[in-house]
Amino acid sequence: MIRNIIHIDEEKCNGCALCVNACQEGAIELIDGKAKLMRDDYCDGLGNCLPACPTGAISFITREAAAFDEKAVEEHMKRKAMLQEPPACGCPGSSAKKIERTQTDCCSAPAPENARESQLTQWPVQIKLAAPNASFFHNADLLIAADCTAYAYGDFHNRFMKNKVTLIGCPKLDTPDYSEKLTAILSQNDIKSVTVARMEVPCCGGIVKAVTTAMQNSGKIIPWQIVTISSNGKILD
Repeated sequence: MIRNIIHIDEEKCNGCALCVNACQEGAIELIDGKAKLMRDDYCDGLGNCLPACPTGAISFITREAAAFDEKAVEEHMKRKAMLQEPPACGCPGSSAKKIERTQTDCCSAPAPENARESQLTQWPVQIKLAAPNASFFHNADLLIAADCTAYAYGDFHNRFMKNKVTLIGCPKLDTPDYSEKLTAILSQNDIKSVTVARMEVPCCGGIVKAVTTAMQNSGKIIPWQIVTISSNGKILD
């Protein structure tokens, strides 16, 4: 059918994602740093996204497009909520935030001389709680770590986490598989590199499988490496 539908000028789009948040139907996603209309039938043509755009990249055009499908939108939003929202408890501790690091942490008491500063650059860190469209993923070096690795390797913060966005999980204890969430993260962001830190135990192969599946599904070529840590805290490869 011929109808009004939004058009996004990628040259004008600055990747701010304000239109993504303004669209109540989830019709717009940020892909490779640019806003894109995902499906015609997700767009109701009402234009809530227009006033949100600070660069004038969004406009209405009239063209052949699938009719707005309210049922498809409802299913889409359910899937989107499962990927992006914290559990039903609504814990405020799951809110995404970037952590700025300075040379000296502003603690009230001086740290011991041999103390190491945290290298965590964002919150949350659990794969299950991370929102794929969180701003800290943009242009990030990504560390995906089995949660035991930080306890096994003594200098984990400085050796692995420094200057990286860190996501952790346990492929044996957590459900479901991480690959869908990781696919969304890789697809929607300009990830510069991926480091996978796993333990030597066989069950940790699940986190490697989830990452490789996500990289294949995202269709992107991203430099990546796997680091295996032994239970006595040694780097095996």
